[in-house]
Amino acid sequence: MKFGVVVFPGSNCDRDVAYVTRDLLYQSTRMVWHEETDISDLDVVVIPGGFSYGDYLRCGAIARFSPVMQQVLEHAREGKFVLGICNGFQVLTEAGLLPGVLMRNRDLHFICDRVPIKVESTNLPWTQAYSPEQIITLPIAHGEGQFYCDQQTLSQLETNGQVLFRYESENPNGSINNIAGICNRQGNVLGMMPHPERASDARLGSTDGLKLFQGLLKRVEALAQL
Repeated sequence: MKFGVVVFPGSNCDRDVAYVTRDLLYQSTRMVWHEETDISDLDVVVIPGGFSYGDYLRCGAIARFSPVMQQVLEHAREGKFVLGICNGFQVLTEAGLLPGVLMRNRDLHFICDRVPIKVESTNLPWTQAYSPEQIITLPIAHGEGQFYCDQQTLSQLETNGQVLFRYESENPNGSINNIAGICNRQGNVLGMMPHPERASDARLGSTDGLKLFQGLLKRVEALAQL
């Protein structure tokens, strides 16, 4: 299995993701510069957190026009997996791979904390290693993490089971319906504001995020055997 971690000017969580996929899970991993135009060798593309292009205009608005993003769009259309974390989630909504927008946090403050997250669905590769309605703890670090969409889109997300993660007991940023992470209708594209890669090593105090990568790895390996 081969992971690709996209690197934009301003990315700062790319090495964190690579540490998980390469050093903890022992999977082939390469850093993908934002100007690359061939990612056909990859099984999973991760768009990491950070401040792509300094978050000028608005978060993810410039990154969506990077040459690599056209390849990410095609990668997703082929049914391959795409994960956007924090700023990566913002990029995915800007690129149209996921619905909705990420706005300024409700209280207009940057939030850096660990928060309880409820796993809403376990029937997709991203969450299959968790238990139904399991409560996990993941770090968050964002200033524009308030997820919003219109009521029709919200109804579709809820009805189709596209809400995979929800803030539990507290809503740190004001996201509608406490949404912390969603996938597309096909289930191969996931965007989430919490950072699973920062909760994947026991030396950091938590491995709650590691199961996301392990579940995905198990699924891709199963597909390769078909």
